[in-house]
Amino acid sequence: MNETMDDDCAIRELVSTWMSASKSGDLSTVLGLIADDAIFMVPGRAPFGKDAFAAASQGQSNIQVEGSSDIQEIKVLGDWAFMRNHITVTITTSDGQSNRRSGYTLTILRKLPSGKWVLFRDANLMTAM
Repeated sequence: MNETMDDDCAIRELVSTWMSASKSGDLSTVLGLIADDAIFMVPGRAPFGKDAFAAASQGQSNIQVEGSSDIQEIKVLGDWAFMRNHITVTITTSDGQSNRRSGYTLTILRKLPSGKWVLFRDANLMTAM
């Protein structure tokens, strides 16, 4: 397998790990997939970093997350990559209320000196369904 194929597989594994960790409520694993200087962009809100992402996620401890990911494109450019992805997520609160969101994301990833890929920038265009 060549390096680009290895990187493609590693990025797909990052997404799979993110989805599994989100489902199990494993915030520590999710945060380990994010660069310390990451920036997230979502509709209706100013861009925010990893600390704000972590704080918002910690405030959601009594929820259940079910999601699916359909990666549309991965392009590796050395130690950088971008990914287009279609995500569907259903969040169910402890009182049984569900919120389903779906849409596309555009993610820039960075390869660390250790060889590990991490999320560096993420534009999330999911909306309520």
